[in-house]
Formats: sequence, C-alpha cells, structure tokens
Amino acid sequence: GSAYESKYGNPYWHLHRADLHAVLHKAFHGQLHFNAELKSHQESEDSVELELSDGRKFSGDLLIGADGIKSVVRSQLLGKKEPLFTGNVAWRGVIPASDLPADFMDTITSNFMGQGKHMVIYYLRNKQLVNFVGVVKNKQPVKESWVNEGAWKDLKSDFDGWHPTVQSVMNAMQDKPCYKWTLYNHMPFNTWSSKRVTLLGDAAHATLPFMASGAAMAIEDARILQRSLDQSANVADGLQCYQRNRMARTSKIQADSTKFGKLYHLQNPLTLKLAFKALHSIAKRKEDFLPSYDANRIELI
Repeated sequence: GSAYESKYGNPYWHLHRADLHAVLHKAFHGQLHFNAELKSHQESEDSVELELSDGRKFSGDLLIGADGIKSVVRSQLLGKKEPLFTGNVAWRGVIPASDLPADFMDTITSNFMGQGKHMVIYYLRNKQLVNFVGVVKNKQPVKESWVNEGAWKDLKSDFDGWHPTVQSVMNAMQDKPCYKWTLYNHMPFNTWSSKRVTLLGDAAHATLPFMASGAAMAIEDARILQRSLDQSANVADGLQCYQRNRMARTSKIQADSTKFGKLYHLQNPLTLKLAFKALHSIAKRKEDFLPSYDANRIELI
C-alpha cells in the first residue's frame, strides 16, 4: 500500500507474466524470432555464432543465455548441470474474479500454510483475475512443463479442509484447466561467463518461487549487465563486472527462497509459534533487502 510506496519510492505490483511479455515484446520492435530452438554456439576472439536446430545461423559480439532452468547456453558453457528435485510440486491456476464471491479477499497477497503444503493467492490485472499457486510435498516429480495439466479432483483433495478462501478458489477451478509442475533447485554456480557468452535470469540462478523474485532478478540482471558493458573497455571485462556485481545478491535470494519454502511447510503444530517468529524475522529482512536495491543507481564494484 501507500506505506510501501512512501518507503521505497514505488508500489508493490502483482503483474501478469503475459503483460510483462507484451511490454518487452513491444520494446524489441519486431526483432524477435519465434520457433527458434538453439542448437549450439561457437565463440571466437572477435564474435560468437549461434546455430539453430533448423540450420539458421546468427552472429554478434555477445551471447546472453536467458534461456531458463534448462539452458542450452549454460550446458555448453559450464557443462551439464542437473537441478535438484525439491520434493515439491506446484499447482497453478488463473480464475476470473467474477467467478468468485464479491467479498472473496482483500487486495493483498494471502499465504495459507499447513503441514507439507501452502497456497498463495493474489489478484492480477486490476482485480479482474485471481491467481493461485499451491505447493505440495510429493516424493514423485511430475512432467516438467508449464502446460502440464493436473486433475481437478487431485487439486481439490490436496487442499481438502483448508480455509474457506482456499475452498472458494478450488471450487471455482472445477471446470478450468489447472496446471501442475515440479519444483527444482539449482545451487549457485562459480561463474556465469566466458569472454563473449554470459547467463541471465533462471539460466544463471534458478530460484524457487517462495520470495516471488525470479523475474525481478532477471530484470535487475539485465540492467546491471547493460551498465557493466557501458563502462567497460571490452565485452570480456564487462561480463566479469556484471557477474561480480550480481552473484552475491542472486545467491542470497536462492538460499533465502529455499528457507522460506521450508518454513511454509510446517510439519509439527507444536513448532507453529517458533516458525511464525522465524518467518516474521526473515520477512522483515526480505522487505529491506529486496526493494532497497536500485539497479539504476547502485555503485558497481
């Protein structure tokens, strides 16, 4: 609310990912190539060349591998790095707010926590939509895909008996697609860059969603990368400056996100009070640590 905006200079937004994509797409002025699967890259002293799976080739001064947790660029740059299964799967769905009761929920982020699972619910698009993410401990990973559909009855069963707000969401999902995917975790890497190739976003520091900061970290990366290249004598120096100024922050957020996930899944009701104290303490540090960082103004080292 207004207190947050007054303290940090900007509001706290809930943003639909597709809307963010639309803004970025417009900024690229038609320079995007869709259905362009990367096969490999070849780096030389003066340039780097991409080869796509359909045989097309592109060359430039620099390759930024922003290609996610299964990054092809990272695999070639650092070798195969298998993520660790966290033992959690996540349900996700989006519901028109008109399908829910008028007094369904205040304009806040609500996080419902219980033994071995939790659910986060919040509004999108000026309260036109409601988004939920329900994370459940599960020993068996499911198909790793954003569009892997799960059965509504399984979703309903996973959160049976939970708070009425959660039940309202579950009931509204009965005739809508609900998605289920596995949560993986990467340990921080020792480097992200060669002389002309670097990593950005999830490719560099895949982060569990428990601090809601993965996309924000990618945007910060991009701004610091731009500033690092602008102030450096050559690409190689710029990439070293970029990772030197980003690795500590993103590693901390990776570690803290993992801690949050463990606290959200309370196993013993007797530890409830202690866990909430810990959450309050971490949340306070998070509030200072996340928004106080200004990628436009922070002094580069």
